[in-house]
Amino acid sequence: MTRTSRQTLLRGRILDFHAEPVDETDRDAYSYIEDGAILMADGLIVARGGFDDVAPCAPDATVIDHRPHLLMPGFIDPHIHFPQVQVIASWGAQLLDWLNNYTFPEETRFADPQHCAEMAGHFFDLLTAHGTTTAVAFCSVHKSSADAFFAEAARRNMRMIGGKVMMDRNAPDGLRDTPQTGYDETKSLIAEWHGKGRAYYAITPRFAITSTPEQLELAGALVAEHPDCYLQTHLSENHDEIAFTAELYPDAPDYLGVYEKYGLLGPKALLGHAIHLKPREIDVLADTQSKPVFCPTSNLFLGSGLFDNDGLRARGIENAIATDVGAGTSYSMLHTLNEGYKILQLQGQKQHPLRAFHWITRGNASVLGLEDKIGTLAPGSEADVVVLDPCATPAMALRMARAATLSEELFILQTLGDDRAVAQVYVAGAAMKG
Repeated sequence: MTRTSRQTLLRGRILDFHAEPVDETDRDAYSYIEDGAILMADGLIVARGGFDDVAPCAPDATVIDHRPHLLMPGFIDPHIHFPQVQVIASWGAQLLDWLNNYTFPEETRFADPQHCAEMAGHFFDLLTAHGTTTAVAFCSVHKSSADAFFAEAARRNMRMIGGKVMMDRNAPDGLRDTPQTGYDETKSLIAEWHGKGRAYYAITPRFAITSTPEQLELAGALVAEHPDCYLQTHLSENHDEIAFTAELYPDAPDYLGVYEKYGLLGPKALLGHAIHLKPREIDVLADTQSKPVFCPTSNLFLGSGLFDNDGLRARGIENAIATDVGAGTSYSMLHTLNEGYKILQLQGQKQHPLRAFHWITRGNASVLGLEDKIGTLAPGSEADVVVLDPCATPAMALRMARAATLSEELFILQTLGDDRAVAQVYVAGAAMKG
């Protein structure tokens, strides 16, 4: 074990996942250490285990004692909209009206680089306050918004994925690019940011309605030219959206068929919502290993529908779960789990608390193909850690007084918890909450 002057040792109860657990008896899938230690140095986890085993290996480390709190990998949010920080909690409308009335007017403000930089600071403050250490973000159509997003992520040394949206129709003046400028600006952003530090790029045609066939063709060219980049877009969120897409692409067999035609699908394709799917679309998702992203709070807020997690999983499809701020109503992945649990309950689908916390850590990391870097506390992983206080509020403390198991504690955290339950967050080993 290498010893450096920058070693930090976190002490507390540790929960880490090695696979998706069935329930609390599935001990091969997770590790729970009552008096644990995480040794961090140079942005990485050096060792993780019992305090009495790890501490003697690092006698000069700075020890931070978080007992009795719970230490877990930082949360991962794989679908969020950076320019919507000031339209979250905007009253009443379904998807297309909400975009036209709130989102699009707000996003025009991101033509101003100074506004982008200011909002990026707030955006990342909110993420880390809620325990999120990695996110996959839609920026606005303006290159300046993506530059601000990546610059702020680099300043904080955060593992972030994002991209400027490509949209050349059905959007207001000042919020459209062209097929060529969308291609050129995306190409430039990839060269500037992808693979630099902890940044990855996501090629981002917003959705079929706001892109012409010419733009989607160039988006497909970008995917072919940069196979190590991600692709993010939206799919089958709302019945009116699906009908409008069918009008715009009358030759496509279905909504997913539009993206399929232009080569946008594959293991790195993140498809937000994916609620109202036809059998053929489910077949294509399974065949291409594309990744649906469940966004429970926005699906409820906009009245969009219920995501069929178990049905898709039964086909071997790997699903992510995300906030979708600003139609999503909270930056908290805990609150996201809370609302996701209810949506699944309505469909007779049970979600054990251990599976839920696996989902927002190692599970989402696996969807991104990054479980070797984030989402676990394994030695060699990046040192992104969240410290959770299950007694953070009087209501939580009162309920915890009767909790007898780890699973009960986790369910209290996801049902009653929010940013107040996040006692500290470490990003690449650095504490982010004052």
